Amino acid sequence: MLIRYKKSFEKIAMGLMSFMPTEKDIKQLQLSMKMYEEDKANRLFLWKEEDIIGLVGIKADEEKILVQHISVSPSHRNEGIGKKMISTLREMHPDKRFESTDYTERFLSKCMGEETE
Repeated sequence: MLIRYKKSFEKIAMGLMSFMPTEKDIKQLQLSMKMYEEDKANRLFLWKEEDIIGLVGIKADEEKILVQHISVSPSHRNEGIGKKMISTLREMHPDKRFESTDYTERFLSKCMGEETE
């Protein structure tokens, strides 16, 4: 189940986000978390089953959803969690185009059935 980020989930969210190549530096990680907390266009969601095991961060506008961050706990990778997160977001925003960053492009293409070379 996809749930909205709350401050009480900060430590687990930071842990999951730190798996992203762009978030290895603690200062960058803190800036990214601050962006999701303060900018209403940026939204952070967590994937919860028994525990919180995944994270997806987006920037939404009138026309599109930009997938900025996506991460799944290493012990739950290759179980389709990322695909479930993207599928749920697509259900939430059926009228919007999905875009990616350089770091989320390959994964997003795979999730949307548009695997590229």
